[in-house]
Amino acid sequence: MIIFAPQNIIMDPPFTKLDIVTCRNLLIYLGPELQKKLIPLFHYTLNSHGILMLGNAETIGNFSHLFLALNDSARIFTRIDISKQRMDVDFPSRIFPVISLMHNEPKRTPDMSKDIINLQTQADQILLQNYSPAAVLVNAAGDIMYINGRTGKYLEASAGKANWNIHVMAREELLMHLNLAMKKAQTQVAPVVIENLMVGKEAINLTVQAIAKPKALMGLLMVVFTQVLTPTAQPDKKRGKAEENNQLELQHARDEIQATREQMQAAQEELRSSNEELQSTNEELQSTNEELTTSKEEMQSMNEELQTVNTELQSKVDDLSWVNNDMKNLLNSTEIATVFLDNGLRVRRFTNYATHLFKLIPNDVGRPLSDIVTELDYTSLQKDAREVLDTLAFIEKEITASNDRWFKVRIMPYSTQENVIDGVVITFTDISEAKLLESQLRKIKPTI
Repeated sequence: MIIFAPQNIIMDPPFTKLDIVTCRNLLIYLGPELQKKLIPLFHYTLNSHGILMLGNAETIGNFSHLFLALNDSARIFTRIDISKQRMDVDFPSRIFPVISLMHNEPKRTPDMSKDIINLQTQADQILLQNYSPAAVLVNAAGDIMYINGRTGKYLEASAGKANWNIHVMAREELLMHLNLAMKKAQTQVAPVVIENLMVGKEAINLTVQAIAKPKALMGLLMVVFTQVLTPTAQPDKKRGKAEENNQLELQHARDEIQATREQMQAAQEELRSSNEELQSTNEELQSTNEELTTSKEEMQSMNEELQTVNTELQSKVDDLSWVNNDMKNLLNSTEIATVFLDNGLRVRRFTNYATHLFKLIPNDVGRPLSDIVTELDYTSLQKDAREVLDTLAFIEKEITASNDRWFKVRIMPYSTQENVIDGVVITFTDISEAKLLESQLRKIKPTI
């Protein structure tokens, strides 16, 4: 899935069909002219809408028509597709030194071994360029990494966007055999040789070798095109030549049939592998479906339980509402003013009759009782309520109110079902008539 390869962006041909190019803090070490060559080269090597990442001190310069900034501060750019105008790309190429025979013998230097090494290197380069067969070095995907010799007879650039891939550039006569040979070469050590392939009017031998050494080239493939020399035919040997041509055509047809068979076998293996993957995916989907069915049943069971709990809760809420109504009617029917206070002596509840003594409204719930205006002449009410909370002993007093009214005030602690003291209950019983009768009796008693 990942190919590691050394790449000299100045001298080597560029990679193609890349989704992202990260070139951080490299351009700052290169001159302006070289930077102008590399930015279009990055545009060529990226796919449509590919990403280019530069360093914080680097920029695309005047090539804003090639890249669009996604994040200026992070120096992240995206490729702009150019279809209507043709863009010139200065592709890099390696330059090898060649011996010039026009010069006189070079001057001898004390280090003769170095001259011999340079001479051997230059001679090797001449032999490679002029006498070795045409060959290309490609990776497993077919991208051309290096070209040796003249390959124009076998490879040609396709119309449209430049693409340095051997599967795209190979001539039609070579394409099927080349694909099969490259696949086969990746599975064996020995080179794959296909003989007597006709490319135009020329017969060649196609050789594909997977490279194992050196380590830097491991995983690459060497594709060699070797021209087959045919002897010149004599006039009196036309019949033999025709038979030889027939044999070559027959062999060529047999090779094509064999290649087709191998291609079909490879396609069948891929189809079988795809079928197994689909079957595995189907089993996973079936397992997921079963899990979803189980989860649905569990959710349905939980929903039924929640409905049962909701019904029980609604029943309890109704019961509580009836109890609350009963208690409210009971308190109001006694015509006894009652005020419930919490531990902070704030109003928690009160009866309707309590509004005759305190200026209470429903919104006063939660307010301190000391903030409520009262008609009682009872300044120590807050003190007595606090004393009941502290001592838990009830207090009972007779207090006067406006309009010559008398009330018996009883302050008791408020106890919950858990036997916890949570405030006080204050009741106010109207004893005005009893006080009036008592006063009249006192006036009558001396005369008796």
